[in-house]
Parts: sequence; structure tokens; C-alpha cells
Amino acid sequence: MRMKLIRVGIIGSGFAAQFHYEGLRRVHGVELEIVGVLARNEERLNLFAQQHDLKAYFSIEDLMDDSDVLHLCTPPATHESLTIQVLKQNKHVVVEKPFTGYFGDGSDLFRGNTCNKEIAYHQSISSIKRMLEAESISFGTIYYAENWIYAPSIQKEKELIEKTKAQILWIQGQQAHSGSHSPDYGKWRLSGGGSLMGKGAHPIAAALFLKQVEGRCRIGKPIRPESVTCRTHQITGLPNVDLAGNIRDSYKDVEDYASVHIKFQDGTIADIVASELLQGGVKNYIEIHANNHRTICNIAPNDAMQTYNPQESNYDDIYVVEKIGTKQGWSNISPDEAWFNGYQQEMQSIYDSIATGSINQTDSGLAADTISTIYAGYVSAERNGQEVFMDQLREATI
Repeated sequence: MRMKLIRVGIIGSGFAAQFHYEGLRRVHGVELEIVGVLARNEERLNLFAQQHDLKAYFSIEDLMDDSDVLHLCTPPATHESLTIQVLKQNKHVVVEKPFTGYFGDGSDLFRGNTCNKEIAYHQSISSIKRMLEAESISFGTIYYAENWIYAPSIQKEKELIEKTKAQILWIQGQQAHSGSHSPDYGKWRLSGGGSLMGKGAHPIAAALFLKQVEGRCRIGKPIRPESVTCRTHQITGLPNVDLAGNIRDSYKDVEDYASVHIKFQDGTIADIVASELLQGGVKNYIEIHANNHRTICNIAPNDAMQTYNPQESNYDDIYVVEKIGTKQGWSNISPDEAWFNGYQQEMQSIYDSIATGSINQTDSGLAADTISTIYAGYVSAERNGQEVFMDQLREATI
């Protein structure tokens, strides 16, 4: 029996759109067609469309009409409005991280690094509620595009937890590199925060996901975050810091370092670091300390392949690994970076779910908890690291 064709539209033409496109091209067992792409920058739109032999769309209404699923590869400030618009048409929507957030009051004087973080928290929760409400009355579904969940090492750890009924006692995680690809990153009104939002969303989501897995196995329901303690800093903006041109320093009003301590409902903990201060590529890892095992998930870098290059120009036309500063000397070259990062597995899982109706691992609930944790972290940082209880914060009024 022939499977129904699923028509896919991409909104955005930057870094995220590229890896969504590549992941979609690797989906198997599901018949899909990428019908086209829409983006605000006409020059980049036309270039992306030409490179991938796609139709360039100039109207979201036209793209929705021609699509069953829309991928949002746009700045997070656009996610709420676009998600609701797509869901109103009863279409599925794949939302790239971060899910949503607080993007200021619309004034020219707004600065994220000095804004009231309790207001930011409540506004982000309101945004989440509007998106989940739109999902609840739509025939469409929100799929949260968090590739860390689908990284092979995280999925293997999921199996270890499920089959051994492990209890996770402590999680450590980090994402760090020398600065974002996106020109919109570094402006709170577009990105909704700095390193805690842009980097921390990955390991925080992975930690929350694994505690959900444990909870369902051991007590029949997810174990969720209860409180957050956090500190953030703007190191690249300090007047006495010389970055020697090796680390991006063009951030306007966001932090470039964050350290988050999460306490879960069962009293266990996670410690997450997110930073823009790391050279030599990307550091993506999560370490699980359980009652019956310990696992280190080295998403990047890992030593699956190592290469020594005595002369930089030898590798001029060879991709080595994301964010590497130099190709000379030893490198942890990635033979298939998308696979290690979980990009193709993410798309496979989403489209298996769409095609068969199976439960998706990264749903809107995980996305909501991730954003709630991040903004509780911002409140804690504003209070100089005071512990913030998420239920009390949700109940507070402004």
C-alpha cells in the first residue's frame, strides 16, 4: 500500500534551515517532498532555493497551502506567531529551538541585560500557553526540533535507563563554543536571551528529557524540574578583556556565560554550563551519574576520527568540524557530524510520528519545560543566584 505523500515547507534560509534540509533528505520509509522555502531576506531566499532546487515562496499563505508540515528555522522571536498561524490552518509545525521566549517591550530603549527578569519569565510562560492552546484546538501538532535528544549517545543512554530502571542522581552538561552563526544572536529582542537561551537550551532539554524517561520507567510519570539556581556573566563586554580576534564579541545586551543548577522533584540535580568563551570547536556533552552506571555522552568533540594536518591550506576545501579555529595540527574531524549531532535521526523520528501517529519524543511539553527552566534561571541570576522555585514563580503576580 502506497504511503501518503507528506509535503514539507521550510521557513528560513540560514544555518538551521540548512541542517533541516539535509536531515529531511535522509528520511527513509516515509514519502515526503520539500515543496519550497520562504525567508524574509530575498537574496538569501533565492540563493537557498537555487542551491537546493526548491521553489522560492514570497507568501506564507501560499507555502502553507502547498504544505502539510512547516519547519520554523527562524529567529525565536517569530516562533509564537508563526506556530499559531500554521496551527490555525491545521498543519503540523516543526519548531527549531529555542521554542519561544521574551523579546522585550518593543521600545528602542529595551535592553535585555537590564530588563526585569520576572516580567520576562511571566511573558515567556504566557507565550508558551498561547502556543499550547493553539495546538490543543488544531488538527496539527507541534514537534520540537531539539537534536540533542536524538544524538546516538543520548538515545543509547535512554535505553540504559529504561532497561536497567536506573535512578539518575546527578547530571552534568555543557554546550560552548566561540560564538553563534546567527547575525540575530546577541540581540535579546530577537533571540530572547544569550548563552543560557541559545546554548543552554540543548543540555537543559537533554537533562529534562532523561529525567522524564527515568520517571516514566520508575514511577509512571515524568520527573520534572522544581527549582533553579543560576549565575550569568558578560565576559566579552568587559573593558579589560582582550579577545585577540578569536572569540565573537558583537553581543549587544545578552550574557556570554551561564551556569545553571537544577533541582528536580525527586531531589536529584543537574549542573549545566553554557558559554561563548570556548575556542577549538564545539564542546557538547552530557554526563549521567546514576545509581547503577555512569555515562559520558561526547556529542562533540569525539575521537571517532582524528587527523593531523601539517599545513592549513591542505584542507582548504574540506569541512573538518563545526567552529574549529584552525585546520592545522591535530583535529577531531567528524566523519558525519549531522549523525553524531542527531539531526537526521530527529527528522526521521518526527516524520515517523507524522506518518504513523506514534508518540514523538520531543513534544511541546518538553519544549515548555525547557523554556520555563531557562527563564527561571534568568530570574535567579537577577537575584544573584538565589534559588527560584518554579511553582512559586508561576503562581506569583506582577
